[in-house]
Amino acid sequence: MSRQIETLAKIRLFRSLDATKLRLLDTQCSWRRASRNEWLIDFQDESNDVLFVVSGTVRVKLQSVSGREVLLREINAGEFFGELAAIDKQPRSAGIVAVTDVTVARMPASVFRTAVHAHPDVSDQLLELLAGQIRMLANRVNEFTTLDAKYRIYAELLRLSKPVLGKPGQALVSPPPVHSEIAARVSIRREAVAREIKTLERAKLIERRRGAFVLTDTALLRAMIQKALDTE
Repeated sequence: MSRQIETLAKIRLFRSLDATKLRLLDTQCSWRRASRNEWLIDFQDESNDVLFVVSGTVRVKLQSVSGREVLLREINAGEFFGELAAIDKQPRSAGIVAVTDVTVARMPASVFRTAVHAHPDVSDQLLELLAGQIRMLANRVNEFTTLDAKYRIYAELLRLSKPVLGKPGQALVSPPPVHSEIAARVSIRREAVAREIKTLERAKLIERRRGAFVLTDTALLRAMIQKALDTE
C-alpha cells in the first residue's frame, strides 16, 4: 500500500495535529484493506483497537439470537469506530461490516488513549462524539418504544435524506435503500416496509427517481411522527 494512502491526515479527530505528530501516529497503526461485505469486527470480539476509516464506508450491526440484524449506523471515510472498547476494555458492543471496499488504520488502544490525553481538541471531539451517540441511541429507544412501525420508517427515511437544493420541504434519499435494509434499521419485516413505501407513494409523499427516493413534504412527515409521539 502506498505511503500516500497510509495516513491519518484526513481523519477529522486529528485535525489539530501537525504533520510531525500525524506521521508518528501513522507509524503506530497497522493498515488494512477489506472488501465489500467483509467483517472487520465481530460482535463481542475481545480486541480493543480503534479503527479509522481512511476510504470507503462501514456499517455498525447487531444480530439477535433469532438471526435478525439491526443496523445502527454507517461510518464513512474520515470517521472511526471501536472507541468504546479502547476506553472500557470490554468486548465489542456491535459488529462492523464493510459496505464498500475500505481502507482502515488500526490503532492500539494505548496509542489512542495517549493521543486523547495529550491533545485537548482530540479529547473534546471524542466527548462530543460520545454525547452524540448517547442522544442518538436515546432517540432510537424512544422511537422503538413509542412509535408504530410506519412512523419508525418515516423517521428513518428522514434521517437518511438530504435537502433538495432550491426546493424547500423536499429531501433526497440516494441511493435508495432496499426494503430489507430499512427493515433492519427499524427492526421490522421487509414486507411491512414494502407496504408502507407503497402507501407513501400513493399519498405522493415519496416519488421514485432514477437512483433516488424524493421525500416531497418533509414537514408533513415530521408532523405525523410528532403527532404519533404526542398521543402516546
